[in-house]
Amino acid sequence: MASDRVDRDTEVVHKARAEFRRHGGLLRMADAVRSGIHRRTLYAMRDAGQVEVLARGLYRLADAPPLGNPDLVTVAAKIPHGVVYLISALAYHEMTTQIPHEVCIAVPRNSEPPHLDYPPIRVVRLSQAPYEVGIETHKLDGVAVKVYSREKTLADCFKHRNEIGLDTVLEAVRMYKAQGRVNADAILRFASVCRVARVARPYLESLL
Repeated sequence: MASDRVDRDTEVVHKARAEFRRHGGLLRMADAVRSGIHRRTLYAMRDAGQVEVLARGLYRLADAPPLGNPDLVTVAAKIPHGVVYLISALAYHEMTTQIPHEVCIAVPRNSEPPHLDYPPIRVVRLSQAPYEVGIETHKLDGVAVKVYSREKTLADCFKHRNEIGLDTVLEAVRMYKAQGRVNADAILRFASVCRVARVARPYLESLL
């Protein structure tokens, strides 16, 4: 009887590990339960060191390869409607020399306020049009991460120039130009959505 129970437990864990691998080694508690993994199994795997807790309700196989972008992956997995925004988006696109000390994300204005113990996040609420335009989805460590495009990010930075500093915005424009693939028209379209086209246009004409 004891042997049968051990065999069943081993099979259950084996199936759970397979489900984790199917999702890139990372699962939210709710998604794990929906896929047929019992909470008891998750807790037993955690206690046995087979999975690690990245954040409350977010589990990852302990023997999976190290995450290349742990903060962005954790935020994307816990807050799937969040879009990497402002300095965090600049850093992702390599358009700033600043090192973000928090993950800045945009969410719809009327959405539930997200909560995350770690990493530290900063949440900006946007109305429908500025939130929806310019979203790209990138696969990082097997997880879909939403990030605003380079052009939308520059428009967002002009919108928040007083907060992040105009020097940061102009540095981003120069680094954007150095990367090539310049699309000033797209930046201005996004700037119009963000209602800063008049502000952005002379700088773009001068620098691009």
